[in-house]
Amino acid sequence: MIIPALVDYVYANPDWLVFVIAAALTLFIGVLLVLANRSAQLKFSLRQAFLMTTLSWIILPGFAAMPFMLADPNISYTDAYFEAMSGITTTGSTVMSGLDLMPPGLLLWRGVLQWLGGLGIIIMALTILPMLRVGGMQMFKVEAFETQEKVVPRAASLASWLVTIYVALTLICGLSLVWAGMSPLDATVHAMTTIATGGYSTKDASVGFFRSAAVDWIIVVGMIVGAIPFLLFVQVVRGRPLALFRDTQVHWFLGTVLFAVLVVAWWLWDEGGMSVLDALRYAAFNTISVMTGTGYATADYWQWGGVVGGAPVAVLFCLMFVGGCAGSTSCGIKVFRFQILGAMAAIQLRRLLQPHGVFIPHYNKKPIQEGVAEAVMAFFFMYALSVAFLAMLLGMTGLDHVTAISGSATAISNVGPGLGDVIGPAGNFSTLPDTAKWLLSAGMLMGRLELFTVLVLFVPRFWRD
Repeated sequence: MIIPALVDYVYANPDWLVFVIAAALTLFIGVLLVLANRSAQLKFSLRQAFLMTTLSWIILPGFAAMPFMLADPNISYTDAYFEAMSGITTTGSTVMSGLDLMPPGLLLWRGVLQWLGGLGIIIMALTILPMLRVGGMQMFKVEAFETQEKVVPRAASLASWLVTIYVALTLICGLSLVWAGMSPLDATVHAMTTIATGGYSTKDASVGFFRSAAVDWIIVVGMIVGAIPFLLFVQVVRGRPLALFRDTQVHWFLGTVLFAVLVVAWWLWDEGGMSVLDALRYAAFNTISVMTGTGYATADYWQWGGVVGGAPVAVLFCLMFVGGCAGSTSCGIKVFRFQILGAMAAIQLRRLLQPHGVFIPHYNKKPIQEGVAEAVMAFFFMYALSVAFLAMLLGMTGLDHVTAISGSATAISNVGPGLGDVIGPAGNFSTLPDTAKWLLSAGMLMGRLELFTVLVLFVPRFWRD
């Protein structure tokens, strides 16, 4: 909070005091918690790890919301919490308008929230989720965390590599955007939210405001980089450059991106009347933005449905669920789960042809561990059930069916804008009732923590000794 306070102070904006007050209160509570637990030797059980993870992601937005509420008396705590939760979970849904005239400190604070949230998600995906065996994530258990006695030095080494690479990629993206014509503040915020695949912009019209092909393509590359496993970047930097090209998850992700972009571009050229270059540019930017869960927009793709019979909108809605790779800043179901589901489906087909044959499903040329396939299938089932249940609850608050269904999907998939005129790429979530905003905040939390981390807390047996 001190960083946006300094920015506001430099810009002679009185809101710098807002960040100082919020920082002081946050620091006070934080120091009390540190002192209260200083003498205790903390050892987390599995149950405590689930509870601590969820509570951390609930409490952090509570404090992160303070600058929004203190800076603008017209913003309720519901709206402030929604904005903070959307930022920290890198969802990108917003209730704020008038971004073009907003104080620089608040714009930077939104970017900082998503940037820190993206880094937190990477570390959580490499440490906590594999340990908790959530949705098949145990496949990505890092060697550094397998032996408890060496966990601290190895974890610290891995974390330092991840932070260094994350900062370096953000700097490269930011400098590239400055070269493309953005102001330093706009470039900084967009670099943070691009690598974090978050999607918070400094403009109401999102990236479409800049009307620059160079800006669009730089952000496209940044979104793809943010959706690739960061552990592979660590391996590349440490002398294993081929690791990035051998990972089948990356192959599937890039193949899906290429196929979807070409399909949407062809429709925009053939039916929408765009030139080939414009069709490719708009298709690449908006398709990759939706698939990686970034949520930027350079066009109101909801209106594409009226031009081309709804086909691109259908493609984008499906991609909303796919997401990027595990261990990246992106969200959604994740590509590796589709790979495992595909491998299991192929095995079932072969068993129909050879009932007595013995077939072993593989992922990345290695046999899939026992229990992973069941965990992935359970995740798919709970994902669909959660989207349907949240859509039903949103419908009960008075939302129309398009807004309810796409709002549920975009919250749990952590994408950002939904479909329709209300929460589509040209709108925002400010007109929704407060109950819907709290439900969507819960959906963002569940989606970011891979569902089971949160849902297990509602099982009565979890609370029994």
